[in-house]
Amino acid sequence: MFDIALYEPEIAPNTGNIIRLCANCGANLHLIEPLGFDLEEKKVRRAGLDYHDLARVTRHKDYPAFLQYLNENRQGFRLFACTTKASGHHVDAQFQQGDVLLFGPETRGLPEDIIDSLPAEQRLRIPMMPDARSLNLSNAVAIIAFEAWRQMGFQGAT
Repeated sequence: MFDIALYEPEIAPNTGNIIRLCANCGANLHLIEPLGFDLEEKKVRRAGLDYHDLARVTRHKDYPAFLQYLNENRQGFRLFACTTKASGHHVDAQFQQGDVLLFGPETRGLPEDIIDSLPAEQRLRIPMMPDARSLNLSNAVAIIAFEAWRQMGFQGAT
């Protein structure tokens, strides 16, 4: 399958929605600290409903710890920066097993140094109208995650 990573997420209900999404599409979720909320917050639990037990969530103390985890536990992974600061569209990527979709915090997106550390073909954006700034984080994760899963033949789905 593939993994979804949230770099320093700030809004509890978005993370709850993404937990539910991961449970439904089989993706692993990585939360890169610091978080802008406590995972036990009622808003996270409410948005995730009863899916918390069905999702595989791993917390990392910071971005270097996240990269170390990937290097030690994922063979041949590719990291994709999902950002409005990219030129390549998400539908043009050729997703494969083991890919990791990385999303930034709601108010500021991924830091430039993280984006710049990845090859141009691993920097993805969702097409939007010219005057639009961005989509809601949980919506953006859903759009790209389901494209990745579609390309993998909806593996595991009924």
